[in-house]
Amino acid sequence: MRIFVSFALGLISLSAMADCGKDSKQLFQCTTAKGKVIELCDSGKTIDYSFGKPREKPEIVVRAVRGDASTTQYEGIGRWESYSVDVPNGDTTYSVFWGVDKLSSNHTIEAGVNVETNGKQVAQVLCSPNGKVLHNLEGVKLKSGRQ
Repeated sequence: MRIFVSFALGLISLSAMADCGKDSKQLFQCTTAKGKVIELCDSGKTIDYSFGKPREKPEIVVRAVRGDASTTQYEGIGRWESYSVDVPNGDTTYSVFWGVDKLSSNHTIEAGVNVETNGKQVAQVLCSPNGKVLHNLEGVKLKSGRQ
């Protein structure tokens, strides 16, 4: 019985992960406290953001031309190590982020997506603090988001 339960749980978590496609690199993936999946993929010519329930059609899909997306990379200074990728869609930008306070005793990770419309934050969705966060945002080759 334990083997079956472990196997079934393994299938559920594998199927919960969205599929970037065979020619894409998964830059980020996590599950929110409400069970929705945040995913970011590098498809070569585009950076693709999606959000929604696992095993269902995503609620939001944004495909930005690579030259329109940008990144902010940790520069090695300060206690807060963070990375983000901004995916624009008209007046709205989806900023997928991952960060950690390197000097805190528990090294709690903060990750998720910030949504801005016309330069104002309209939403923030965080990854579940009890869940796994896949993050390959470090070193992503995009234009700098720093102004």
